[in-house]
Order: sequence, then C-alpha cells, then structure tokens
Amino acid sequence: MTRNRNMKIASVVAFLAVVFIAVPAAISLSGRIDLYYTLTSVALLSIASAGVWLTFYIGRINIGQGAYALMGGYVSAILVMNHGWSFWLTLPVAGLFCAAASVLIGLPILRLRGVYFAMVTLTLTEVARLLALALPITNGAKGIVSIPLPGALSVFGLTIIPDFSTLQNSRLAFYLLAVTMMVVCFAVMYRLVHSRIGKLCQSLQQNEELASSIGVNIAYLRVIAYAVSSFFGGVAGAIFAAISQSIYPSSFTVTDSVNFMLNCFLGGLGYVFGPMLGTLVLYFGWDMLFQTGRFQLLIYSGLMIVLMLVLPNGLLSLTVPTRKKA
Repeated sequence: MTRNRNMKIASVVAFLAVVFIAVPAAISLSGRIDLYYTLTSVALLSIASAGVWLTFYIGRINIGQGAYALMGGYVSAILVMNHGWSFWLTLPVAGLFCAAASVLIGLPILRLRGVYFAMVTLTLTEVARLLALALPITNGAKGIVSIPLPGALSVFGLTIIPDFSTLQNSRLAFYLLAVTMMVVCFAVMYRLVHSRIGKLCQSLQQNEELASSIGVNIAYLRVIAYAVSSFFGGVAGAIFAAISQSIYPSSFTVTDSVNFMLNCFLGGLGYVFGPMLGTLVLYFGWDMLFQTGRFQLLIYSGLMIVLMLVLPNGLLSLTVPTRKKA
C-alpha cells in the first residue's frame, strides 16, 4: 500500500512538473507561442469533459454540457461588461449559476434513464443557444465582444495575480490559469469519487432500485453529481469567454456537447483522468487529420469506431491494471 501511494505521489509530482515547468520551457525554446492557446483550449475542454464524466459515473449519458459552458461564458461576460465585476469574482459565480440552473433542470429530467435522458440533455444546448439569440441581455446574434482581460487579483493589498493586460505574454498567463483550474478540477473529482459519496454514486450505475432499498438517497446523489458537473462546465465557459474576449450564441453548440462525451469515451469511463487524456488525443488527432482534406471526417469517424471496438474501456485501459470499469 505504501509503495502504491508513493507511486501515485510521484506520478502527480511528475505531471505537475510537466504542465507547469516543462511545457512552458519547451514552448519558449521552440518559439511556438501559438501552442499556448492550443494547450489552454485542451485544458478548458477537459474541465468541461470532466463534468460529463461525472454524470456517466452515476449512470447517465449527458450530451448537454455545452449549454452550461455557454451559460457560464455569458454570466461572466455580462457581469464584467454590464456591472463592472472583476473576472475573478465572476468565475465562481458563473459556476454556481450553472449549478443552480442544473438543479432546477435536473430535478425532473434526472428521473429519466438511458437514451431518454440523453435525448433531453441533447436539446439543452440548442435551447441555450436559442435563448442567447432571443434575450436582449445577451445582445442576440451580435454576442458580447471587447471583453477586457482579467484584471489584478489582490488580497489585503497584496497582488496575487497581476493584471493580464500589463503582462508581456498574456497567453502564458491564460495557460497557467487553465491548467491550474484543470488540476484543481480533477483533484476535486478524484477526491469526490474516492469518498463515501463517490462510492454511493457508483452504486447507482449497478442498480438504483437496490441502492434505494438499502437507504441510499438516489435523488439527492443524482442532483449533487449533476450540479458539480454543470459547475465545471460553467467555469470552463467563463474562462473561454475571457480568453477569446467575446462570447456568441454559437460559441458552444451541440457538436461541442457530443465532443465532450466522446472525450470521456476515448480516455476511459472507468478512470477519473480519462477525460483529460481523451481531450488531448481527440483535439490533436482532429488537427492532424486536417491534411486529409475532405476525407478528414470519414477517417476520424472510422478511427473512433475502431477504438471503441478494440478498446471499449478507453485508452487508459492500455496501461492501467484491470479494475472495475464504469
């Protein structure tokens, strides 16, 4: 047990060293500053995908994460532009707003299972897009543009995070912000999954009636998991709006919601860090296939089908010892 614990600690330290030290150093030496935006996007997409993975963990197929990412982006943008809030304050507010909205939406729909729940969540992203087009506060199809970069964050007069607009390389700052949030997100999810609540949530995958018969409050667990999932989506959307300095109704579509789900499948539904690996492979894999022109989507779809057949438990099943899979 001590050996396994030491290996886990060493793996975490190595991962943190890579994302916080090795990657910025390699980009600085190569001069490929554009990679900061690419890796920042991967980190944010993996955060949203982590939320989708969490709903899979309770036995629900969630294809509506794009709706909460869009909500989070608009909440942050509106508070910054219309009310003069600091971006750092809008970040948790956007997540909490999405969590509250998911509770109201989830109470009736979380009773559904399988394809029925998936069909309902699939429409959520389109409903969110249509609302963003119709509501005056979102500025319709024009969206919200010219969002200022995050300002300084000070605590008791001590500046913890400098104003991004004063930095020589704001892309590096956004990269560090995104990967920090990604590390925090997956650390929270790992702790949640390995807690007592996580074990109870896992029981919902097997047999909800049996779990309910032994006193498990399945409705409460479903709502909690869905709220945390939506919180992750809202935070990712808020940071995305800050990076692009704009948000439109088409910023997150049904395609994005489907991709969030595919990231989980590709990485592995039985592993907490599956969404992170799946997002990385899927993002760069799609870009690499760009050279194939009109055959890009055909090759991409074929490879995904083959991977699902050969590795039904995801890419992490290649290296991680066999355990219980989701």
